[in-house]
Amino acid sequence: MQPAFDPDALTADAHAIRDRLLIAQADAIATGSVPPTLRPVVRASWERAIRGAIDPDRALPSLDADEDEFERYRSSHALAGVLPVIRRLLVEDDAGLIVAVGDATGRLLWVEGDRGLRRRAEDMLFVPGADWSEARVGTSAPGTALELDRPVQIRGAEHFNRIVHPWSCTAAPVHDPETGRVLGVIDITGTEHAVAPHTLSLVTATVAAVEAELRVAGLQREIRSTVRRSRAGASGGSAAPARSPLGSASAPESLRLRVLGEGRPALGGSELSGRHAEILTLLAWHPRGLGAERLADLVYGGEASAVTLRAEMVRLRRALEAVGEPPIGSRPYRLGRPLDLDAAEVVRLLGRGAHRRALAAYGGPLLPASTAPGIVELRDEIAGRVRESMLSDASVDVLLAYAERDEAVLDAEVWRAALALLAPRSPKRAAVVAHLDRIDRAIG
Repeated sequence: MQPAFDPDALTADAHAIRDRLLIAQADAIATGSVPPTLRPVVRASWERAIRGAIDPDRALPSLDADEDEFERYRSSHALAGVLPVIRRLLVEDDAGLIVAVGDATGRLLWVEGDRGLRRRAEDMLFVPGADWSEARVGTSAPGTALELDRPVQIRGAEHFNRIVHPWSCTAAPVHDPETGRVLGVIDITGTEHAVAPHTLSLVTATVAAVEAELRVAGLQREIRSTVRRSRAGASGGSAAPARSPLGSASAPESLRLRVLGEGRPALGGSELSGRHAEILTLLAWHPRGLGAERLADLVYGGEASAVTLRAEMVRLRRALEAVGEPPIGSRPYRLGRPLDLDAAEVVRLLGRGAHRRALAAYGGPLLPASTAPGIVELRDEIAGRVRESMLSDASVDVLLAYAERDEAVLDAEVWRAALALLAPRSPKRAAVVAHLDRIDRAIG
């Protein structure tokens, strides 16, 4: 059992960190420039909050759904059937944590766990029916996880909304195992325990269990449907051709979108122009789609209008047709089906704690020659996520392998962390110390 939670009882260190972040936030709002000292995922989220004119003192979740209508909605939601799995793995009434499940828009559907903690959370409207999307309240684990479509941890004053500063949270999105569509989000909220490394692993493991349960349920529905069609055919009734419960054998495999490292970006076996790679990367990262103006801003940075983007989309659709891919939808722009984005695979592996595999999959910075604002932001976020994971959780041999990469070869913090992990008599220590000396001389 964890200690009782008092959101006002911050340590001196926590107060100092909060004060620094409050000053940074005030400066960011005044200047429109978020300081680079923030973690990349937090910095990018604050930038979105500032662009969205979110007031950190007044932004509260909306809670406007009719009670009966909301109850009907959540009882019919795809995640309603897997609640027993989530409860079994995460919900303990005396664990000093809140477990929340939200839909794909960020609206909370269920909030369970520690009773006292839930009562305190009501003050910030962390309750079923409340909209905790990033567009509504700014940086938070559930909203930002949905915005980025990946697991996220947010600590204390990293929240853009100041009413949430006493809290920390970890969240990960849940996907439909058949279509890849985002169904919702699972979140743990509470004290610093809510952002411990093992909490992230627990949440991502729960998401994997939930998606496996959804996959089994889908197969069972297919089997029942096949049996019903077979019986209808045997009785002389007309029936559609039976579909294999494992899916259509002729369905094309998901194409790999390779955009990491110095090589030419490619979709499957076809090389892409830089602009097409940028657009496909952004749409793959935002599977719910992007409006024309938003996508134009991410690609061109205000240098061109949505009209320019539409002309480029015509050319991109032709290129996709040539490799047999379904057309890109519009209003908003979205992929016809998910692409296997190599950058997303790295993030998924990091979220599962598979650091060695993640580093092997990380071929280098995302589209390194691109200056598109959305790609630059995403490149920094992914590079920051890799670096942060290597520093915090990787074994010493994986950390040393990362240190040899171009982006880390002059990163003294990475090399010092590796030195601290090496055994006192390790033969590798001399080489690491010598490299640190070279770094010191190089940076003067």
